Amino acid sequence: MGAILIAGRAMGPKVTGEALVATDGFSARYDLDRIKGVFSRPSHALYGTSYVGRVLVLDRAKGGVASAWMFNEMVESGRAPAALLMNWSNPVLAQGAALAGLTLADAFETDITTAVKTGDLLEVDPEACTVRILGRERET
Repeated sequence: MGAILIAGRAMGPKVTGEALVATDGFSARYDLDRIKGVFSRPSHALYGTSYVGRVLVLDRAKGGVASAWMFNEMVESGRAPAALLMNWSNPVLAQGAALAGLTLADAFETDITTAVKTGDLLEVDPEACTVRILGRERET
């Protein structure tokens, strides 16, 4: 069994997915192209990378007013991340994730952006407030 990371807060369904990691902040409105399913802000470390079905591991939420409808639209269109893991989220991003039924965890005991690597296969269990690193999905 892999390492287990403990979140301070978590919600949503239990999910398993491949991690996509950056130390950047995150704004659903300004960083994502919800139609193409990729990071769209050129200055973001994940620019051009698909987030669809991946567990996004990012530093912190930025802004977020549009997150509620954007997350909901991404889920309905099948172009949503599997989960969001952040060092620090905010209430607006959490409300958006809750409305869309997205899994969200934050306030980890360690810096989540250094504990997880892109390509790690993760099991996110919001009820237990845990993230288990199951192994490496692929080398990146």
